[in-house]
Amino acid sequence: MSIEKKYQKIKDSLPKDVTLVAVSKTKPIEDIEKLYAIGVRDFGENKVQELTEKAQQLPKDIRWHMIGHLQSNKVKYIADFVHLIHSVDRQSLIKEINKRGEQEKRIIEVLIQVKIADEDSKFGMNFQKAEDSLRKLGNYPFVRPVGMMGMATNTDDDEKIQNEFAELRLFFEAQQKKYPQLKILSMGMSSDYEIALQEKANMLRVGSKIFGERNYDE
Repeated sequence: MSIEKKYQKIKDSLPKDVTLVAVSKTKPIEDIEKLYAIGVRDFGENKVQELTEKAQQLPKDIRWHMIGHLQSNKVKYIADFVHLIHSVDRQSLIKEINKRGEQEKRIIEVLIQVKIADEDSKFGMNFQKAEDSLRKLGNYPFVRPVGMMGMATNTDDDEKIQNEFAELRLFFEAQQKKYPQLKILSMGMSSDYEIALQEKANMLRVGSKIFGERNYDE
């Protein structure tokens, strides 16, 4: 099945209010162009260098999502064009994004990354730190929090995944009452997006189910 058909098959299965981000990391420009040609505009990358190189070569109306762990010293390379940063996982990063946003005279939209997975390799704030960060965001006029992102444990235990997503959904809904601008709940990847949908995710980050498996040795 072609990339375009794989994307369309997933897109057609989703509620209308769910945004599907095509995660194009490690994939060539040509693959992105194929999806762009059928109207896809939301693409996700997890490395700043790859993101900036692709952004320079592709149409300017693409909405680029930074979904990978973001080092503070790399924010300056994407501050002038990034559509949404999913991986805001510490206060120092918020401060840097605000600084770069002010320099670029643009407000940068972000998701607070909350750690729900039972794995040391996953990034994110705990619930208390996430709550504290939201409370302090009034101090950073060039950062606009528009939602939350979380990654579940990499496991075959669907019940564990669902419990982790449910935990984030409940926290998100509680914070939404205080901060109505929080609209996006970004949960779910190729392996678990159907479970994320059950827990009311409205943004999915899907890569291999669209583009095929990645070869990291290339």
